[in-house]
Amino acid sequence: GRGCCMTTTSNTTESNIYLDQSYYQNNLDYHVADSPWKAKQILQMVNKHQLKPQSVYEIGCGAGEVLRQVQQNLASDIVFTGYDISPEAIELARARVSDNLHFHCGDTLEMDVTPCDLLLCIDVFEHVEDCFGFLRKMQSLGAQKLFHIPLDLSAQTIARGAPLTNWRSQYGHIHYYTKDTALATLTDSGYQIVDWMYTPSGVDQGTSIKAKLANIPRKVASLFNQDLSVRLFGGYSLLVLAK
Repeated sequence: GRGCCMTTTSNTTESNIYLDQSYYQNNLDYHVADSPWKAKQILQMVNKHQLKPQSVYEIGCGAGEVLRQVQQNLASDIVFTGYDISPEAIELARARVSDNLHFHCGDTLEMDVTPCDLLLCIDVFEHVEDCFGFLRKMQSLGAQKLFHIPLDLSAQTIARGAPLTNWRSQYGHIHYYTKDTALATLTDSGYQIVDWMYTPSGVDQGTSIKAKLANIPRKVASLFNQDLSVRLFGGYSLLVLAK
């Protein structure tokens, strides 16, 4: 996703862009500006289900601002830990370290870590070549998991073509999802879906004239049938609580 660097267990092509600075050169700030919005979506699900974690991990934490924003809005005694394979991302994240907020550079799935209460995976597994293997391995790292998944596939992105190739080259997306295929990927990987909701990623964050024009049909269609609107016009991501 835009702003996160994934964690991988294999020396595959998709991991190299996070280790050879390619991703960093295309995304110098790891999209820190998007972090308050992402944290707001996470907190909405946490509050809805009255989750009371004592430990929170984020796998593929990027610059760490999402985790910092979440920390500022939850109990002060919760311990937060972010992991990322990119040295550049972790270097940015270290500026955000505090008493109960820490960051580590490395592959979480290959590290000896104690499972946490809540595991965040925010805009990550669309980057991972073996996404099923990744999801199965990370399942034991947390009692509950929160996924944020870009829904790149819609009628308009398929018709235009360019958005998908642009997201691939700039952001490293190598898998593209609809709501149904994203949920099926989690279910097929052994997860039980507890809850999900659309998050208005394109609607809230689009600031260009082109984006604002694109939001008009999205907003109108959503009033009548949100599922159909998302399939036709895109502009949304998916937040999933699973165990």
